[in-house]
Amino acid sequence: MIKRVEIALLPRQLNDEQIIRKKAISKTNWKESNDIKIRIVKRTIDARGKQALFRLFIDVYLDEDFNTSESIISILPDIHQSKHECLIIGAGPAGYFAALELIELGIRPIIIERGKDVRQRRKDLRNIQQFGLVNPHSNYCFGEGGAGTYSDGKLYTRSHKRGNIQKALQLLVEHGANSDILIDAHPHIGSNKLPKVVSNIRETILKHGGAIHFDTLVNDFIINNNKIIGVQTIDLIKNTQKEYIAQSVILATGHSARDIYYLLDKKNIKIEEKPFALGVRIEHPQTLIDEIQYNQKKRDENLPAASYKLVCQVENRGVFSFCMCPGGLVVPAATAPGEIVVNGMSMSRRDSAFANSGTVVAIEPEDLISLRKKHGVFAGLEFQSSVEKNVFEIGDGSQKAPAQRLTDFVNQKISTDLPKSSYIPGLFSAPVHNLLPPKINKRLREAVKIFGKKMKGYYTSEANVIATESRTSSPIRIPRDKESGMHPQIEALFPCGEGAGFAGGIISAALDGQNIAKKVFNYYKN
Repeated sequence: MIKRVEIALLPRQLNDEQIIRKKAISKTNWKESNDIKIRIVKRTIDARGKQALFRLFIDVYLDEDFNTSESIISILPDIHQSKHECLIIGAGPAGYFAALELIELGIRPIIIERGKDVRQRRKDLRNIQQFGLVNPHSNYCFGEGGAGTYSDGKLYTRSHKRGNIQKALQLLVEHGANSDILIDAHPHIGSNKLPKVVSNIRETILKHGGAIHFDTLVNDFIINNNKIIGVQTIDLIKNTQKEYIAQSVILATGHSARDIYYLLDKKNIKIEEKPFALGVRIEHPQTLIDEIQYNQKKRDENLPAASYKLVCQVENRGVFSFCMCPGGLVVPAATAPGEIVVNGMSMSRRDSAFANSGTVVAIEPEDLISLRKKHGVFAGLEFQSSVEKNVFEIGDGSQKAPAQRLTDFVNQKISTDLPKSSYIPGLFSAPVHNLLPPKINKRLREAVKIFGKKMKGYYTSEANVIATESRTSSPIRIPRDKESGMHPQIEALFPCGEGAGFAGGIISAALDGQNIAKKVFNYYKN
């Protein structure tokens, strides 16, 4: 017999196995017995009252064994000799999880990635952090693992209808992630731990017969009679060209691979405008967010750094927090010289003194009518790019970012000085309220005042507003047929993940990769 129960724990009780067992069994009305086993299936934090609590959902087993599932890795076949191959463009979560799924289905994946592997990628992150040097092929967005590898590794998603979330999480655990991600309501891995997980996934793909080519940029699609049969590439190290041929291509290039959108358009392959968002990143002292969220001056050692989620409507547009990083760092996420883009990340312990979050305004295609007359489907992308370049141009040519105290931003006043920040390249005082387009600026200022009423203490002069947060998602979608998963014009081309406009985070991208791999399998089968 199995009963699922819910118990509440004080933070200091979180690691006390005897108390957890006693509370769980008492909820079943069963008597304590050696025949009873318990398993925690979900863990959340409830900070609604005066005392923050952990709520645990526990399965209590009486005279029954746990259901143990077989390791996913252990059942993967060897596909070295498979007669079916699939090219995957991009080694982010969509590409890597598509590859794992293809292997499970007996299809050999060949992955092509413009960036470097996670270890070599660190050198380019150091260059942009400390010297302001942007490698357009290896940075916080491009490289093995994608943008999420060095952006906290948040695994929370609402996409429960998109696929088997538990399978995706289990694969991460089998490749080295902490098993807590299987039970936490808002799981994350951390940017210090995720690179090892990603490299372990790479080793699994290679061991079972897949192939991975780093420093390899796709510069053309090979199309015959409206069917893609391969890609042309440039080896970025040797500066040589090579063609890769396969029966299908999964396009999983991420939200910042702008050159791919232009290439598609050049080849007369349909792409579409889609909504996106743009704004700033706001950074508070973590102690302040803890005090607001947990109602206590000092956070209990078992409580994680507190987070928040804020949303409101201003002038018929959503304004919302995005990619909130408790105990985190603000990082430079430009993908080309001459632009300022910021993002957030945090380590597994989330022990930085700062909390940061993107705070962005929704932008609809109808907001960019004048730009569409000149740029057509690229109106949103050109708008996004122009803001990033304008922000760069007021600086000194480095990756130092313009910033303003939150209260000064709202009052449209230049800050005489700035609070401390986690942003390694450094901040300089600037009129951020004039750097963003007027409608976005106005909506942000109004939203911040609303957020200050929702979270008393949020609106403070101790917070920095840093420009600009612009890569929440791509302004362009690559369409695909719902049933086949293929582009409606090009046979065997399977758009996938964030870059295609069908995901928004590590897990949703991973699920989309798995789903598209199944579509590829069905295509071969038919």
